[in-house]
Amino acid sequence: KLIVGSSWICYLIREIRRSEYGLDPGKILMYLDFYGFREKPFNLTPDPRFIFLSKNHKEAFAHLLYGILNRSGFILLTGEVGSGKTTVLRAMLGELDAAQYHTGFIFNPYLSPLELLQNINREFGISSDYSNRASLLDGLNSFLLEQNTAGRTIVLAIDEAQNLEGPVLEQIRLISNLETEKEKLIQIVLSGQPEFLEILKKEEMRQLNQRITVRYHLKPMDFSDTVGYVHHRIRVAGGGARRKIIFSQKALKRIHGYSEGLPRLINAACDRALLTGFTKDAPGISSSIAATGIEDMGRNPASRLWRRPLVQIPVFFLVAAFLGAGIYLLHPDFLNPFHSFQPMQVEKETAPTDLAVAGGEDFIQTLPSVLGKISEEESARIAFNTLADLWKVPPISDSSPLNVNDSDSMEREALNRGLGLYKFSTNLNGLLRMGYPAALELTLPGIPGKRFLLLVGVEKEQLLVAPPIGDRKSLSFAELERHWSGRGFLLWKDSRNLLRRTWVGAKGEPVRELQSLLKEAGTYAGAQTGHYDDGTLAAVRKFQALKGIEQDGIAGEQTLIALYRAIDRFDGPRLQGGSK
Repeated sequence: KLIVGSSWICYLIREIRRSEYGLDPGKILMYLDFYGFREKPFNLTPDPRFIFLSKNHKEAFAHLLYGILNRSGFILLTGEVGSGKTTVLRAMLGELDAAQYHTGFIFNPYLSPLELLQNINREFGISSDYSNRASLLDGLNSFLLEQNTAGRTIVLAIDEAQNLEGPVLEQIRLISNLETEKEKLIQIVLSGQPEFLEILKKEEMRQLNQRITVRYHLKPMDFSDTVGYVHHRIRVAGGGARRKIIFSQKALKRIHGYSEGLPRLINAACDRALLTGFTKDAPGISSSIAATGIEDMGRNPASRLWRRPLVQIPVFFLVAAFLGAGIYLLHPDFLNPFHSFQPMQVEKETAPTDLAVAGGEDFIQTLPSVLGKISEEESARIAFNTLADLWKVPPISDSSPLNVNDSDSMEREALNRGLGLYKFSTNLNGLLRMGYPAALELTLPGIPGKRFLLLVGVEKEQLLVAPPIGDRKSLSFAELERHWSGRGFLLWKDSRNLLRRTWVGAKGEPVRELQSLLKEAGTYAGAQTGHYDDGTLAAVRKFQALKGIEQDGIAGEQTLIALYRAIDRFDGPRLQGGSK
């Protein structure tokens, strides 16, 4: 029976592979030849040659590198499924100089504390034959001390952290205790899906959560980065050798809308669009071809494989029986994470001022019901309009539609008022360093969609919020960190119109103005030549270092926000009690 069952499983796997998204291997080869590709440009399998770092990926990369260079101990990277977290991790580890860094990568989350230590020691070439944790820790500690003496930093990256069980996370925390009197001996990067943030908020995880000082949430790519991503993969795969392969602007917009900027879904949509284009003998991918491909992805698995009579029954009985029984017998603890971890419920915010809210723990428990009384759109409107009032610009009217999930929607509203809208992902210290009132996304249980809370100041270790939530005008740091996702937005003003007009090598009045501002900020001492030369680049980097910004030497949005904020003569609201 096992042999017959195994044969059915093998047959089923072959059928699934053949029928995945309805792609016949012969047709794939023909579409590669038709469009002049050397290989599939949109494979779902990671390949270092195809790595494309969007601005969000670069920012995530910079946060990881900043944490490692500053020996922060624990660093956290979160992001949705398919957002490119593993790509960023591998790119970061590959960038570290082997002469100065010794790196390890753990990608199997289903480990016991003992197995974790054995895997870590194996990664670093340390004996992993011991069956007790004490011996394994002793070996690891000796190795870390030896590497520290030799001037090397040890970096350990652990992927899929949301699947790690409590005892394993506690073991990771204990590993971080290996240190000298002056510094940590190992830098640990945890990468996981957004629900890992909920796990860290649990009472039993508070010690680990408090030790994570550098955090970054990897957001999906915007439209411009999606376009760059698609073109990059086509170039690497050799597209256009025989005929010019073009995704029209409308096709790319449709693909971006379907994928919401997630690289894995972009790959799937583009791959199907190319196959659809080949079947229609189309030299380019139009919006209608992209739409047909996307529609087929949702239709084909159900129509081609599952309708086959000889496959229907084995799917539900053989797969469920063999895989379920096999997993249970070989790894009885495998299913535990699915019982212990609940998906993140998303986010909450500012409520009408006439609602009574309790204090302390009662306040935390009441917050979801209070903020749930307003819609996602209304919460965003309240947040934006409160910031607009602080900037003394007109509010968004109730009749104006506001799509919270459209990244361009609020940006357009800000531009119409002569302001910029900056979306950030940071920790509390980073937020306070910005020094501007900001709208924070909150994650509250049981409430779908986003909600926003306005942070307007700091007073006696309390965070001032506006408008008040019931009778509460402030929150403690602990109350905020319990619900804040780390994301949010603020309004700012490019008073000298420098954004996208100053870049390395540029010349002209905008660069001269930038040099003047850097001089006021105390990082530029040269002549105001109007040339973005090495001296200007060094001055920008010096200013970025002072403000805890990635030191790329580029006068981008975050750098200009901090620069205007550092100079008192520019008008605009300030975070009450925030650092300059």
